[in-house]
This record gives sequence, structure tokens and C-alpha cells, in this order.
Amino acid sequence: MIVYDLQCRYEHRFEGWFEDATTFERQRKQGLVACPVCNDTEVNRIPSTFAIKGLKGAPPPNPKGLSEAEAAVVARAVMQFVESNFDNVGTDFAKEALKIHYGVTGPRNIRGVSTTQEEETLRQEGVEFFKFSPPDDPSTSNPPPSDA
Repeated sequence: MIVYDLQCRYEHRFEGWFEDATTFERQRKQGLVACPVCNDTEVNRIPSTFAIKGLKGAPPPNPKGLSEAEAAVVARAVMQFVESNFDNVGTDFAKEALKIHYGVTGPRNIRGVSTTQEEETLRQEGVEFFKFSPPDDPSTSNPPPSDA
């Protein structure tokens, strides 16, 4: 298997997995490689970040990943983005997602809650969604016990 970084003519970037370079070229020429965002089949390989050597003096990547504190900052930033850019539909999440999926209402970003049964219905209907738990809010959590 070989993994290529790809880009459509509308500059959407994605990766594709192919048996070898010949297979990629054959599938690309036949229009079988399509952008997952816009379905455009005019797709080309782009330089892979793994194939580009770092600049001199650039710090080496952190092999350990984010610290717990850094991860908490990122999680809060994601949550703030979601709260600012997604309509909170509360317990009507599944119902609203299906309306959007079937074109009853216009597309929009939504957030809310759903039951396990509603999530299964969404999967069966082909509605894509993802779940995440909001990070703990330090302002509402109990402070650590003091030693005094």
C-alpha cells in the first residue's frame, strides 16, 4: 500500500491509499479518484508533509504529543468554536439532522444531544455526525482540597 496526499482543483486536500503508483494513475485517469468534499475528479498528487525535510533550525516535532494542559486548551478552543458556530438544537438533534439530510431544511451546523437509538437511526439513514464530550469547565468544577 502507498498513501498519497491529494488535492482537487478547488484546493481541497485529502489522502488516498493505493496498491502502487500505477494503480493510482490508472484510477485517476479513469475518474475513479474523487475529492471527498466536492466529488471533483480532477485530482493531483501534492507534496507530502512526511516527504518534506524540516528547515534548518526548525525545532524537532514533539514525539510525545500534547501535554494534558495543552490538550485542555485545545479542547476548550474547539468547544468555543462549536458554541459560536453551531446552532444548539438540544434534544432535537436527530430530528434536525434528518431534516437537513433530506433537504427539508437548509444545510447548517448543528449541535445537540441524542439517544443511542437516535444515533443508530442516523447511521442507518447515512447521516454523518460525530460525538464529543465538552471539556471540564474549570470555573464550575470543585476546587482541589486545601491542605490547611
